[in-house]
Amino acid sequence: MSVGHCCPWWLAYTFDNALRRLFQNPEAVVGPYLGEGMTALDLGCGMGFYSIAMARMVGPSGRVISVDLQREMLEIMQKRAGKRGLGGRITPVLCKVDDIVARDQVDFALAMWMAHEVPDRGNFFRQVRGCLKDGARFLVAEPRFHISRGFVDAEIELAKECGLAVVEEPRVGLSHAVLLKRV
Repeated sequence: MSVGHCCPWWLAYTFDNALRRLFQNPEAVVGPYLGEGMTALDLGCGMGFYSIAMARMVGPSGRVISVDLQREMLEIMQKRAGKRGLGGRITPVLCKVDDIVARDQVDFALAMWMAHEVPDRGNFFRQVRGCLKDGARFLVAEPRFHISRGFVDAEIELAKECGLAVVEEPRVGLSHAVLLKRV
């Protein structure tokens, strides 16, 4: 993803706030896929809206790997997590435009409102697939007000070509969403 096409860190304050919980409650969105002791991967974690919630869900024996292209996002996320006593459960990873950098095996991965910003989504899907343990799930959600259903359908087909299969299309507020697994 080119830095010119990703959400600037300072703009993230407009949607990474308490009001967002009204239409995207992290416990409802990702809670069904997480449990104590799991490892989760939050791709394009931003300021930590989902990472911090996931850190609570995986508990003290679990771990969240939070990946972002912008150092400022990771710094804000770490401060927020630290204030909640969850910093030790979150590993921040500064990714590259063409490399998620994280290679750990995970039980769950999340790409919330960010996959459309990746210039080579095929490469992105293959990298995430490589991180998924057997039985792991990968939730991709795109903003309904910004991304068309046709774009998402093409994204799903690309994910299938990269070795992922559709499990379901869960409801996620203001989003087109698809839950994937490795095949």
